[in-house]
Amino acid sequence: MSDTPRGVGHTDSIDSHDSAPSKPDKKKSRRPANTAFRQQRLKAWQPILTPKTVLPLFFVIGIIFAPIGGLLLYASTQVKEIRLDYSRCSLDAPNFDNGNGFGSMPSKDVDFTFKSSNTSVDPQWAVQSGVNITVNTGVHIKGNRCHLRFTIPENLNPPVLFYYQLTNFYQNHRRYADSFDVTQLSGTARSYGDIHDSKCTPLYGDTVDGVKKPYYPCGLIANSMFNDTFTSPELLNPPGAKENHTETYFMENNTNIAWSSDKDLYNPTKYKPSDVLPPPNWRERYPNNYTEENPPPNLKTWEAFQVWMRTAGLPTFSKLYQRNDTQAMTTGRYEIIIDDFFPTTEYRGTKSILITTRTVVGGKNNFLGIAYIVVAGLCVVLGVIFLASHLIKPRKLGDHTYLSWNNVPTAKPGAGGAMASGREIRPDA
Repeated sequence: MSDTPRGVGHTDSIDSHDSAPSKPDKKKSRRPANTAFRQQRLKAWQPILTPKTVLPLFFVIGIIFAPIGGLLLYASTQVKEIRLDYSRCSLDAPNFDNGNGFGSMPSKDVDFTFKSSNTSVDPQWAVQSGVNITVNTGVHIKGNRCHLRFTIPENLNPPVLFYYQLTNFYQNHRRYADSFDVTQLSGTARSYGDIHDSKCTPLYGDTVDGVKKPYYPCGLIANSMFNDTFTSPELLNPPGAKENHTETYFMENNTNIAWSSDKDLYNPTKYKPSDVLPPPNWRERYPNNYTEENPPPNLKTWEAFQVWMRTAGLPTFSKLYQRNDTQAMTTGRYEIIIDDFFPTTEYRGTKSILITTRTVVGGKNNFLGIAYIVVAGLCVVLGVIFLASHLIKPRKLGDHTYLSWNNVPTAKPGAGGAMASGREIRPDA
């Protein structure tokens, strides 16, 4: 027996246990988890393209796309429309002399589509210079007034849509399309400092009598708003009417022309008239700035403004101005009076009026129908070429069972049961 006391031996045993080295901390690893998704082992379908699968696909696409394109093209041809370019009316049109000074419009400024190919719209124009025009704010402004006369050879069934069309006007420019303040348009009274630091720069505000005031609405889009005005078409020769009797084809010009989603973006402003200034290009309509008698416009109900603020993606675009959804526009001779304010010749652009109908696929646009027909034709032609090539000189196909992703994974020799992917299999293994 040992001479060492039992108590001492027991104590040494405890100390020895306590001094044993602790387990090392588990090292952090950046290795992705061993799952099918993280290790890219998800099942996938990889088609093998052979003549038997590709050739029928070409013909099926051609058979499907051809009638769709034909229907789209047919629907487009059913649209009736007339477009009159009045850009140079104030410069080239004869002087309006009590209705006797009308002259023919240049043929290049007229475009129309009706079912009958031998129709004529006989477009004419005349201009009144220096007319005292009353604008929508009640202010009188001197300007030019353009008169357009034309014939509608066929009835236009409702809805009849009246657009103005601009060319060479780049609303899609990045700085232009971004130049507005959403918070201000939603009705919040933004300060001069807030607008100064917003996307409205450089048209954010001005100083009047030493006081800095923001523009309302601020930005380039609002400042350049299209400001020509159009009357509803006037029928000059209504059937059964007496001489010199006319009949107005009423069109709504501030109702149901904007998208409902656009209307939700605008609210009446909380600004006081003395807190803000009109944009620079609006000064003639607000010669004394905003006042209690001539307050800022209510953007919530001003649909023409909402239409303009939805910027176009191309430099040639049309925007809806007025419409009639219930009454047909009958055959006859019509006149439209235009208050000509918006300049286009300075930037080599044009402006036109466009009166049109629509179908279930929208307005007149042949591009989509032609595109479908072209794709169908190309598919059929390529299908015939590939089919002839395959029949005359067929290509010997390889055995797709040798493709790596078709090989069943097997265990590599000496790998301890680990599975190898098909890409690691060698013919000499």
